[in-house]
Amino acid sequence: MTMTKAAPPGGTAMAVAKRAAERVLWARIAMRRKLEARAGLIRPLPADMPDTDVLRDADAWRAAVEECKRLRLPLHRDVPKNWDALGAVGTVLRTVGREAAVLDAGTARYSAILPWLRLYGLCDLVGNNLEFGADVRRDGVLFRYGDITATDFPDHRFDAVTCMSVIEHGVPIEPFLAESARIIRPGGVLVVATDYDQDPPDTSGLTAYGKPVHIFSPDEIRDLVAAAARHGLRLRGELALEHSERPVHWNRTRLSYTFIRLAFDRT
Repeated sequence: MTMTKAAPPGGTAMAVAKRAAERVLWARIAMRRKLEARAGLIRPLPADMPDTDVLRDADAWRAAVEECKRLRLPLHRDVPKNWDALGAVGTVLRTVGREAAVLDAGTARYSAILPWLRLYGLCDLVGNNLEFGADVRRDGVLFRYGDITATDFPDHRFDAVTCMSVIEHGVPIEPFLAESARIIRPGGVLVVATDYDQDPPDTSGLTAYGKPVHIFSPDEIRDLVAAAARHGLRLRGELALEHSERPVHWNRTRLSYTFIRLAFDRT
């Protein structure tokens, strides 16, 4: 695999700020785990959410934020993203349990998925990203360089793969699905979340992280689900692609849209 390191989004100053936030987050995670272990606490699972769903209105992400607070999960700073992260973590825990090996594909070291799973006691946790250089560990979680379309992990290495708000940034869908299917064991699960709208706004001329801004349409989501099936990834639940609001607003692009979360069983 060719090591082509991506430039940090937002430039050097933003990268320094993110690194500081990352260290604070992981210090909090380690301290919380120690306190809960001393008290003999067993964390309750998140309230049930559909494995496959669309963020239909702002009330849905507000409810997810309140559930995160109840569970003492550190909130994602982009508050609507707590909805897709909470749903993904719930799906992983209910499907493969607290002994699972999980990859968060295309993660940042300050993202929500791996810290939350660590609080639930999972020990075999990995995050990869083209931005990463040398391996870094945070409270036992490994962060390493990696291309989510062509990793160097062995076949069936993971019980679950999550990929949150990544594929809309120019990721080739078919290679990503093929690679996910290769590294997930049969009976495992893939959870993908991405920007979506039933009638996507015009993104012509807009770029982010060096790529054109893209918001998935209903037809593109259907195509993604069909492609996943070709690789042995069967959608959990039903596609219901309508939404009453556009509860996500990206100030940088002045776009409003929503999120979709898709869960697949590895057959």
